[in-house]
Amino acid sequence: MVQHSKQIGGFVKKLVAVVAAGGLGITGLGVLVATGPSAVTGLVAAATDTAAVTDASDAFRPAGLKWHRCATPIVKGATAFDRVGPVTVSKIIQCAELKVPLDHARPNGQKITLQLTRLPHRGKGKAKGDIVVNPGGPGASGALFAPAFYALNSPSMQAAYNVIGFDPRGIGFSKPALTCDADYGNAPRPAYGHGDATSIAVWLKRSKAYADACARKYGKGSPVNLLDHSKTTDSARDLNTIRAALGHKKLNYYGGSYGTYLGSVYATMFPKRVGKMVLDGNVDPANVWYGAQKPQNIAFNENMEYYFGWLARYDDRYHLGKTKAAVRAFYYSLEARLAKAPVVKNGTAVGAPELLDTLQNAAYKRSQGVWHSLAVGLSAYKTGDLNTFLETFGSNTIGGSDDNEFAAYHAIQCSDVQWPKNWRKWQADATRMDRIAPFSTWYNTWYNAPCMFWGAKPGTPVKVGQTRNLPKNILLFQATNDAATPYADALKLQKLLKGSHLVVQDGDRTHVIVHRGDRRPGGVDAIFDAYWLKDRLPAKPIVHVSQLGDPTPPPTPSKTGAPAGK
Repeated sequence: MVQHSKQIGGFVKKLVAVVAAGGLGITGLGVLVATGPSAVTGLVAAATDTAAVTDASDAFRPAGLKWHRCATPIVKGATAFDRVGPVTVSKIIQCAELKVPLDHARPNGQKITLQLTRLPHRGKGKAKGDIVVNPGGPGASGALFAPAFYALNSPSMQAAYNVIGFDPRGIGFSKPALTCDADYGNAPRPAYGHGDATSIAVWLKRSKAYADACARKYGKGSPVNLLDHSKTTDSARDLNTIRAALGHKKLNYYGGSYGTYLGSVYATMFPKRVGKMVLDGNVDPANVWYGAQKPQNIAFNENMEYYFGWLARYDDRYHLGKTKAAVRAFYYSLEARLAKAPVVKNGTAVGAPELLDTLQNAAYKRSQGVWHSLAVGLSAYKTGDLNTFLETFGSNTIGGSDDNEFAAYHAIQCSDVQWPKNWRKWQADATRMDRIAPFSTWYNTWYNAPCMFWGAKPGTPVKVGQTRNLPKNILLFQATNDAATPYADALKLQKLLKGSHLVVQDGDRTHVIVHRGDRRPGGVDAIFDAYWLKDRLPAKPIVHVSQLGDPTPPPTPSKTGAPAGK
């Protein structure tokens, strides 16, 4: 799957502020809630034990969870969402650590530690239940996704449910946390190119070196062989362990993006253990993972073309071109210019890769906060305001960056299934795709290229849906113009999960659609709440919801700082 480079630059910091102000739904955008892995020590308050429920089919019996005050890095991470709703989530977030087997086939063997977080319900008496959440990625922090998810829940949902977040194995605050090469993401990185020999030689060398570094640190013979135990099936077994540690016979679950694949694999492996399950922005299990690139490349290109058209519509504001063709020409000329001469200033740089990585957010999220911020950054370059341009698109030039999400992404996807080992196939496929979808084809190729050289034994994907006792109450959400997980993926998954229901938001160009403020009667969030609070599924297997429409630029500030006209 397409993912972002993991430098937390000015644009992401700006978006976190937008989220905190209530201007942007963030479900599924792990990049907005990710922070560097930190040791979780100290600050332990009085704990509440939760007795574990297990049965004879569970090979590993976890200890009960001891909830305590979270360490400072987690509390600090939660503060970004304090102003989203009426709850100051950083003051109520709780933490627990859960030991699970590195290899579930050896339940008494080596253990690793998962970081869990909890946001308790606000209602009186006992909660209606726990909702375990996963933001996707793969590689995004679920521990810090939980406060975001909770803050965006309606007051009724906050009153009824506890929200449980977890960092999957190797990710975020779990221990150990994967990191293979802290210098890999330093800006400016080499241009992705469009299939030229120089770019290919450079990126093949970089991709192999990264895979080799991961193998040395976490492969066979290392202290913790995570590379052989980071498959989606490993995380599904971890989910089942979390369920047991919470004291539940069944798991309530929300998964966005890759989290839909984890959820559908869990439902197939543990069908009798599923309580309620919502999957949002859905992965086609048949395309894991090499096959996912082609439909993504096409969809991302289409969404970026749409964004170029939106920028042209507001040329009087952004001055990037009066037509889609003019804006497109500006972007690709800027990409070519930055490939030759990146902008570098005070430890921050923007080359062609950094520009693309950040601009691609416009294809993920159709929102005023994202589209306007990116447009301002592009406009700043054109007017010579390099400080604003660097703030929007720049990344650090120095070493020591956090590559945990990048490393975890590959640890999962490169070992879930065998990727093609023949570079000629990759090159032929990318060359063909670049002709019709030039925006992110080579970016997607190089992002995933370490999988050609990955030092772990590949697994065999679970045949999703092919199991007895599959629950009939799984609820799927999907936008028709989702680029990261195209609409066709959701239709295929809905057929595989027999008895499931699918809510489609027609015409929307957003990846994952829950928690975007669509509280209209019959809207996305209203359907979501009815499912959890009233056990109500849509009347038909597939229902369609109208889109929210394109954003408009915010009012132009006046010289006094107030919006124009006020």
